Amino acid sequence: MAGMGKRLRPHTLTTPKPLLHVAGKPIVQRLVEDIVKVSDQKIEHIAFVTGRFGEAAEKHLLAVAEALGAQGSIHYQDQALGTAHAVMCAAEHLEGPVTVAFADTLFRANFTLDASADGVLWVQRIDDPRQFGVVVTDDSGKILEFVEKPQTFVSDLAMIGIYFFKDGAWLKRELQYLLDHNITNGGEYQLPDALRNMMKQGAKFTPGAVNDWMDCGNKSAVVETNQKILGYEPQYAQAIEIGENSQIIPPCYIADNVILKNAVIGPYVSLENGSKIINSKIENSIINANTTIADCQLENTMIGAHCHIKNYAGTINLGDHSTIGNIE
Repeated sequence: MAGMGKRLRPHTLTTPKPLLHVAGKPIVQRLVEDIVKVSDQKIEHIAFVTGRFGEAAEKHLLAVAEALGAQGSIHYQDQALGTAHAVMCAAEHLEGPVTVAFADTLFRANFTLDASADGVLWVQRIDDPRQFGVVVTDDSGKILEFVEKPQTFVSDLAMIGIYFFKDGAWLKRELQYLLDHNITNGGEYQLPDALRNMMKQGAKFTPGAVNDWMDCGNKSAVVETNQKILGYEPQYAQAIEIGENSQIIPPCYIADNVILKNAVIGPYVSLENGSKIINSKIENSIINANTTIADCQLENTMIGAHCHIKNYAGTINLGDHSTIGNIE
């Protein structure tokens, strides 16, 4: 989770992408909780490979691990040298069964593992695979090859960025081999190159299916993922205490200390702590903490924290500490 999140600017100028909130929780927290929930093995350690996000963010990540009954640790990837390099930043934890996940995706899946496989790569069948890494399989389902962004069709099974390895030490040896021999692709050390070496040595990798793959790569994707999460979780469809002359159309996430006056909220809206909505209608949107919105009609919108918006209608993508109009 060390990337800069350029496609999610302006939000990632102030908050690391994995710590942006979806339905009231940081993306990475939801990802870790989902993996623990569906895993049939106890998670003993969670290693977070990050940029220099600051002490508060690191404390939050360690608390996430602790709440799940695991020990947490922080590891820095100070240079963007690829996925294989990122995993090796936490090399001391590559022992025994290991799950590797990239923190810009959420999912719904059954994590039943193929006991005969050395690894499982979760995939989703997609209409246009040209912008994704895909796996090529034989008739039995065994993975034969990995192809990055194929411009001619070879497979429609896109890798979603979640992997299970039965033997983490074997993975570590192959990742170290790439680093030691400076084997790069596009100037970066790539995880699929290590997997190919493992397959040459007899490793069997199989695809795992997901019921839903929710991308968090850009504003539109995050808003859509917020909508899906709210739809999946039954607590968001429950009745919520509303404010003065206001209506909430579920499913919605409404945090503490939210003030509503003459407002219609929902469906598919997340209002973070301290937000204030006056004389406005909002649907399918994420409004972050301590933001005030007045006399607006918003949809498909993502607004950062500590913003002030007045007299605006339509769709907007606004970073933290921004102002539109004049709210006294």
